[in-house]
Amino acid sequence: MPRVRDLGIQIGVLPTGPTNSVLDVPGVGLGHTTIIRDEPAPPDGRGRARTGATVLVLADDAFIRPVPAGGAVLNGAGECTGFLTAAEWGCAETPVYLTSTLQLGRVYDSACRIELEHNPSAAVDFIIPVVAECDDSWLNDARRMQTEHEDVVAAWEAARTSVGSSVPPDEGAVGSGTGMSCFDFKGGIGTASRRVGEHTVAVLLMTNFGVREECIVAGVPVGRLLGPAPEGPPTPAGSCIGIVVTDAPVDGASCARLARRVGLGLARTGSVAHHGSGEIFMGFGTGLRLDRDGNPEGAATVAGRALDDYFAAVVEAAEESVLNSMFTAPTVTGRDDNTSHGIPVDDVLGLLAEHGRQAGVR
Repeated sequence: MPRVRDLGIQIGVLPTGPTNSVLDVPGVGLGHTTIIRDEPAPPDGRGRARTGATVLVLADDAFIRPVPAGGAVLNGAGECTGFLTAAEWGCAETPVYLTSTLQLGRVYDSACRIELEHNPSAAVDFIIPVVAECDDSWLNDARRMQTEHEDVVAAWEAARTSVGSSVPPDEGAVGSGTGMSCFDFKGGIGTASRRVGEHTVAVLLMTNFGVREECIVAGVPVGRLLGPAPEGPPTPAGSCIGIVVTDAPVDGASCARLARRVGLGLARTGSVAHHGSGEIFMGFGTGLRLDRDGNPEGAATVAGRALDDYFAAVVEAAEESVLNSMFTAPTVTGRDDNTSHGIPVDDVLGLLAEHGRQAGVR
């Protein structure tokens, strides 16, 4: 299914990278394992699985040479391991793992196993992997652990293989986004990138938030204009995990400031960060590395007012990532025949044309 830019919807004014994704940042890779399974409901079987694992590799040698990192929270009804460590030390040393709420512990275990297998010294020089979650239990039967260690390894291997790819990664109902919904439509995984001078700023989102009437596309309130949702129970409020990564030489404090701007991009699509929604964001920089003791290998030359263009890049890329997560996702039916409908692309394009926004600038 096409991404929003392929449909003539241009978000913002900054140029994109070649793939308009996190893969535009050198050394970064993204991989998914999608789990779709239809078995009898527990206890006779594992029920309907609509879930998966997504892994973002920040740098292949991040354990030896950690990357600057920092985070921000818009609404804290969720979990992201490694967040406090990044706040304290200003760095991260593992890939980012995305999963569903009740499988966070299982994926954390797998993340530790992966690091121990490839960096044995992690057994004595401890690690705290970055693992973040959203609740997919509307579509996925969470009464059984649907994700196995092999699924996480496969997503990690796919992420490593994707480094340097000239093809945009899969989005929408893939990996950890398989069971997610956004603005009462199908959501999931979305990504976009922007160029700032010689550097790239990219955003990766796992979208699982909002209600239909709040949805905004390129400044047009399409959620209200589309009218009421089909008959049936509404999808519950969820969360959004936002990841920013740049190859600019930024430190941990600047990474946290970049991460905070993801919330502004979500707001442009209509998010108000509901009570039960966990909007948790993390930022990472690969242009400045640290040693195992936390000593930087160089200087953070992008800081202070020099970050303004990077802030704008995050906001634009976050807005576009939300829309990509929705426009690339088909209708998915899961647990108890609950259905998350794909956004009606043709109807939305018609509304944008009426408002002079199709093939225009947001």
